[in-house]
Amino acid sequence: MTTALPAQRTVLERFPAGHPRGSWPADEYAATQRAQGIDARVVMDLGSDQFLVVTNTTTR
Repeated sequence: MTTALPAQRTVLERFPAGHPRGSWPADEYAATQRAQGIDARVVMDLGSDQFLVVTNTTTR
């Protein structure tokens, strides 16, 4: 049996899910980070009701 460890993620920024524009601010921030060469993506944290912009790298 093989057990995979979860990937280490760094949260770059947090955005409230109740924002009038929804996930757009998080999507825009992630796109800016990607343009700078950082592999950023948006995920939803249901526990905190926030959109998180994360990267799998541990440094910014």
